[in-house]
Amino acid sequence: MQAVTVSLTQVNEVQQFVNLVSRFPFDVDVVSGRYTVNAKSLLGVYSLDLGRPLQVLLYSDDCEELKKQLEPYMSGE
Repeated sequence: MQAVTVSLTQVNEVQQFVNLVSRFPFDVDVVSGRYTVNAKSLLGVYSLDLGRPLQVLLYSDDCEELKKQLEPYMSGE
């Protein structure tokens, strides 16, 4: 498992993020505080506090391509 921190502040960013992670075959979760949701669920991601950075958990050892594509959403780690 690997983790990155992202910031999703606009509606179109949330939609693009969910579409992006949905293309990968492994599980991806988003954590905000004590809440964890499936990153491939648009409603799940919208239910989180998007005003603060989100931790994205990648459940794969081979996730470098996804991490590269997530760079535009990453906040300073």
